[in-house]
Amino acid sequence: MQRIEEGLSLEAALPLFDLHGTDAVEVFDTQGQVIGVLTRTDIEKAQCEAALGQLVGECIRYRVTGIKPPVEAESVDAFGFDQEPMRSLLDALHDGVYITDANGITVTINKAYERITGISRAEVVGFHMADLVKAGFISKSASLEVIRERRPITLAQTIHNSRKIVVTGTPMFSADGSIAYVVTSVRDITELLLAKHAQEQLEQIQRIREAYKVPEVMALSAPGVITSQQTEPCFALASRVAKTTAKILIHGETGTGKTMLARYIHQQSDRADGPFMELNCTAFSEGLLEAELFGYTAGAFTGASPRGKQGLLDVAHGGTLFLDEIGDLPLALQVKLLKVVEENRYLPVGGTVFRHANVRLITATHQDLNERVKQGLFREDLFYRISVVPLWLPPLRQRRDEVIPLLNYYLDHFNQLHGVERVWSPEALELLSSYSWPGNIRELINLTERLSVTVSDDEITATALPSEIFPSTLFSQPPVSGDLRQQVMQFEQQVIQQALARHGTTRAAAAALGIDQSTLVKKQRRWRQELI
Repeated sequence: MQRIEEGLSLEAALPLFDLHGTDAVEVFDTQGQVIGVLTRTDIEKAQCEAALGQLVGECIRYRVTGIKPPVEAESVDAFGFDQEPMRSLLDALHDGVYITDANGITVTINKAYERITGISRAEVVGFHMADLVKAGFISKSASLEVIRERRPITLAQTIHNSRKIVVTGTPMFSADGSIAYVVTSVRDITELLLAKHAQEQLEQIQRIREAYKVPEVMALSAPGVITSQQTEPCFALASRVAKTTAKILIHGETGTGKTMLARYIHQQSDRADGPFMELNCTAFSEGLLEAELFGYTAGAFTGASPRGKQGLLDVAHGGTLFLDEIGDLPLALQVKLLKVVEENRYLPVGGTVFRHANVRLITATHQDLNERVKQGLFREDLFYRISVVPLWLPPLRQRRDEVIPLLNYYLDHFNQLHGVERVWSPEALELLSSYSWPGNIRELINLTERLSVTVSDDEITATALPSEIFPSTLFSQPPVSGDLRQQVMQFEQQVIQQALARHGTTRAAAAALGIDQSTLVKKQRRWRQELI
């Protein structure tokens, strides 16, 4: 179909019909938006009325005056859409409905469209869609696209320059094959996103309850155990060996929940009624660490208590002793710990009489102890003694299914602790579930508590997320690497993360980037899967 601009006169457009045998041409405004179709009938009518000097735009469309064009506005009711029972049928629909005729003139809208968009019936009925676009009611018209393409069209629309909706226009054809009406269904993206996240969370909770059956552990105000497909084998093995006396070594990055797993083993064991004591081997100097672990006798060293002090091996009698970061235990203390493991006895600092040790020993490390053994930094005999049953906890970036349940769990916990009623927005959960969590669960807990006490509104939105999670500028991102395709993908991810941080919601970010919201969400999911 030929195209002309609205500023052209009818006389200048006449050759298109006489010389080329054209029956109709599309007309565009100065912004390149289709505003209607100029037909041979329009030209013939102008010839009869000696009005060929009239502009094309004046011929086929209305001026934006705020006054409804008399002929069309008075005749729209005659189409039957405002007659019963059609009127009540349209108003009963949950989705918005917008109907235009074949020329792009608004025929009717239903109550759901008014609710979703905030646009009243009186503002649009009788007006051409091009006028409404130019007046700023909508960003672009699906109806005009349907008239031009003669097929169903789906696009994202911005209402009053703010609210985002998804519209699908469908042509209704007459018996002769011409378009009679265009019926457009309208749905708020926010409602869709909320429904999507509610369904995903429901399915996730159901999957965890039915598939993994790992009981919740509450000890010393510790959070509950949440497992996924990636961690269920670890907890299942831990449950099987908990009632034995086998020594357990837990491997995992810092913050993955090694202490939580150790508590879980303790509570599943026959020593559950006894004490659970933990000691981080990096928290003290060698001298203090020895005193904390083995205790000391009266006058053992300058400044020592005249009554001496019990070590954790004494305090944990009948229970469990958890030594975290065992890889950093000094070699001298490794010798003393080996005697505890092999003979269940030890000497306090300054003591001359062995004491009996009755504890279940669980150790943990984020280091490769095999490599430490090769480097001479860890005793090989101790390594084999404490790692009878090795357990491995994967980092949180490999446990994507646990992120949202953990966020919800800890937000509920801090709501009760601080007397607030915070909730996550769907967009914030979407972004946080795609985050790599280098600090693992410890970072997640820290972030959740920080946001629960610092945000001003009850809903925690994406704009409230700190800059270290989603940097505000592209240049704060590390340099990209890889081949061209990989670099382009990394740069695309940085641009999208910047847009999300700036605009707060996936729909606003997608609008700013000129892409569909569904496209942006799909890209996020793909990046998440590639990290697993």
